Order: sequence, then structure tokens, then C-alpha cells
Amino acid sequence: MVAAVKRLFHDAFASWLVLIRLMVPALIVVKVLDTFGGTQLLAKVLGPIMGLTGLPAEMGIVWAAAMLTSIYTALAVFADLSTTIPLTVAQVSVLGTLILLAHSLPVEGAVAKATGVAWPATLLIRLGGALVLGSALNLFYSATGALQEPAAMLWRPDVHDPSLLAWALGQIRALVMVFVIILSLMLLLRVLKAVGIERLMHQLLAPLLRVIGIGREATNVTIIGFTLGISIGAGLLIREAQTGKLSRRDIFLVMAFLGLCHSVIEDTLLILLMGADLSAILWTRLAFAIVVTALIARMGRLAPVPQ
Repeated sequence: MVAAVKRLFHDAFASWLVLIRLMVPALIVVKVLDTFGGTQLLAKVLGPIMGLTGLPAEMGIVWAAAMLTSIYTALAVFADLSTTIPLTVAQVSVLGTLILLAHSLPVEGAVAKATGVAWPATLLIRLGGALVLGSALNLFYSATGALQEPAAMLWRPDVHDPSLLAWALGQIRALVMVFVIILSLMLLLRVLKAVGIERLMHQLLAPLLRVIGIGREATNVTIIGFTLGISIGAGLLIREAQTGKLSRRDIFLVMAFLGLCHSVIEDTLLILLMGADLSAILWTRLAFAIVVTALIARMGRLAPVPQ
């Protein structure tokens, strides 16, 4: 028992250390960019593009904040803008979809890179996917006249301490929590395997994973990333890749799927608080991720999977 516990902590710490080495530099770079106007600069670039999705140019800074920092930052920016720039439920749903598909790119892109997925592929899938799905939703809402009632934000975030010390302490708490989550997940996976539930999960998800081209060996990390997020799922995925249990094709397809649809519990709830419609930000996003990943898998049979 003692040996098993030591092994569990060793494996959890090793996975956590990999993520720390990736996330800390990315977080520092993001903080520097944000401090020196990187978010505002990106917002100016995004302004004209927002028209493709039926959104006011001013909403570019909301998406920019999400891409460079986090969904929470985007919520704070949106809460301020929404008082002077009213949007419909359809527009908030489109904006929420853009945020969900493309947020925290410096950190999550670095994590994806560590699994073997190159930056150009990550950006193409996430940014391209966000614009395609956002534009498609806008066309649908415009053609059908659905969800045109005014959106109501259900929650407004508290004003945070902007000091560097507060930011640093917040990041340290978040990184410690990542270790706790990884440790808990590894323990849970061992329990599920011992009682046979892991095998049942494989059997239930095998048809869906087969449709999108992902091998059954990647079932666990796909579920974890889907429910809890890329950073947690990829931390375990990196470890699995290092052991040679997963093929490069499976790794790429898992990261492509998770890039489009991950952390469906927390992230979806956050965007719902903006006043978005659940069918767009969850079910349509999930269907889109399945279709895109399946297409990538089919294309990969004709050409090598990009790295």
C-alpha cells in the first residue's frame, strides 16, 4: 500500500512538473503582453473581423482578453461593455462560442506543443474553428430570427486587485490546485481500473471515438480533457505519450478535439452567465468538434498528420 501511494505521488508530481515548466513561462509572457497593451493591440486587429460574426467591433477586446488571458478576464471586460453596448441572446451566444473555442491560447498552446502539436496547427484549428462556427451561428440566427431578445448578464465578476503581488499569488494558488486535481484524477483512474469501470467507459465511448478516429487507448485523457480542460488532460496525455502507449495520430486527434471542446462543465457555465444560449455553446460546439475531428482523421489517412 505504501509503495502504491508513493508511486501515485511520484507520477502526479512528474506530470505536474511538466505542466509547471510549460505554464509558468507562458503566464509571465501573457502578463507582460497585457501590461504593455498587447490585449488592446489584438482588439484593434479583431475589430473588423467581428463583423463576420455579426458582432460590434467593440467586442473584439472581449475576445482578445479571452485569447491572451482567460475566460474570467473576458467576463470582466464584457460586464463593463455590456452596460453601454446591448447585445441579443444570439450575439452573446456567438461571442461565447468564439471565446470557448479560442481562449488562453499562450498557455494551452504551449501545453499542446508539448504533446507534439505545433503552434500553427493549434491556431488554425482553434481560431479557424471559432470563426467558422461563429459565422455559421450568425447566419443561422439571422436567417431564422431566433434568439433576438435582449441578453441579460446573470452575474458580474467582482473587481479584482490589479497589483502584481495579487496576480502572482493568484497564479501560485491556481498551480497548486492543478497538482491537487492531477493527484485526484490519477487516484480516480486507478480506482476505476481496479473495479472495472474503466473498461465499461471504453466500451460505451468506443463507437463515438471510432467515428472521430481516436483509438481506445486515448479514452481516459479525452474524457478528462473534455470535462476538466486542456491543461489537466494534456498533462496526463504528455505522460501517456512519453510511455509510448499512444500514437502520434491519436495524440493529434485528441488535442484537435479538445481544442474545440474542453472543460465543458466550468467553461460552459461561465459563458451561460453572460446570457448565452446553451444549445449553441454546448451542443452545437460538441457537434462541431466531432465533425471537424472526424474530417481531420479522414484527411490524415490520405496525408501525414501535421506536427
